[in-house]
Amino acid sequence: MKRSKLKQFAGATLCAALLLSGCAGSLYKVKPVVSAPMTAATGTARAGNIELRAAPLLTDAESQELFEANLPLAGLLPVRIEMTNESNASLPLNKLRFRLHDAEGNEWKLLSPKQVVSRILKANDVTLYNPNSRREFTEKLSQHAFDIKNPLNASERRQGLLFFQTPKRSLVESPGGLVLTIEGLTQPLAIRLN
Repeated sequence: MKRSKLKQFAGATLCAALLLSGCAGSLYKVKPVVSAPMTAATGTARAGNIELRAAPLLTDAESQELFEANLPLAGLLPVRIEMTNESNASLPLNKLRFRLHDAEGNEWKLLSPKQVVSRILKANDVTLYNPNSRREFTEKLSQHAFDIKNPLNASERRQGLLFFQTPKRSLVESPGGLVLTIEGLTQPLAIRLN
């Protein structure tokens, strides 16, 4: 009798170990960041010595390629931006406000990488996972995000993704008239994305 319980315990332990080892690593595969200048920007704008280029990742294929996740299904729209500071002074990005509006005047909410991961997991009904896998996914996704916490130094070019959520957390379906604006500069910047 004791031997039977020992076998059951060993079997359960082996199953648990296999399950946990299968959950190791990131929840989704994230491609490494490539720091090359943007060549295909939807729009370009300039305010004083600040130049901004932007392009939305509108298709599922683009988000699948980068994050192995369907961001449009989760109601998320990544916008790749490149900002260049051609002045002699640093620009405090944490004082700027990045806003996205659609043709109907709806404002899309800017999300942090942690909020993006939560939204992806919720949209895909992922409830059981290794916490280390979630942390790794958040770290890898954060590497792609545009850094708005640190100042943009003089003569610096920075790029990354800003993640916006649809107004009603609904599926991203061919949004029209998207305009990205940046407030807090000497004059506001606005770029029509589509």
